Amino acid sequence: MNEAYVLDHNYAHLNFAESPLQIGEYENCTFQNSNFEYANISQFKFTNCEFTDCNLSMTKLSGTAFRDVFFKECKMFGMHFDDCNEFGMSFRFEGCALNNSVFYKTSIKRTLFKNCKLIEVDFAEADLSNSVFSNCDFNGATFERTNLEKTDLRTSFSYTISPDSNRLKKTKFSLSEVHGLLRRFDIEIDKNS
Repeated sequence: MNEAYVLDHNYAHLNFAESPLQIGEYENCTFQNSNFEYANISQFKFTNCEFTDCNLSMTKLSGTAFRDVFFKECKMFGMHFDDCNEFGMSFRFEGCALNNSVFYKTSIKRTLFKNCKLIEVDFAEADLSNSVFSNCDFNGATFERTNLEKTDLRTSFSYTISPDSNRLKKTKFSLSEVHGLLRRFDIEIDKNS
């Protein structure tokens, strides 16, 4: 089967279940107000693409390539980024809900997450070094043997990160959220003194 090569195309109000895209490479394309929920986009390649106000929840990502892809205001529940093609994987997220998604063992250095919900996201063994998490909610997120060196978490909140099981050299935290580094020790911190 021949794979598609699509360049500079704008998709709006696409419903993948009703009008599936042909497997292939999509470069400099935009997807707006589109529904990919439960879609199988395995082996697709997205390069310099933008997804805005899309629902990508529970999409199948086996071998999917995301290269310099921007996700804005997207619903992305339960996505397994650990199944993606790792070669050149890079993206940024703004205003996205990535609850219950998995970045296990992914190398996503220098990634920007801005105003995102990262509730119960699995970052175990991921390399997030030099990334910026701006105003992100990490409630229930997993950090275990995660590389967070030089990562900026100053404006993010609700994280629990163990300093002895993660790499934190030169990681930036805010004083108001530093209790997230001590939570596992079951100690009480008086925020009023």
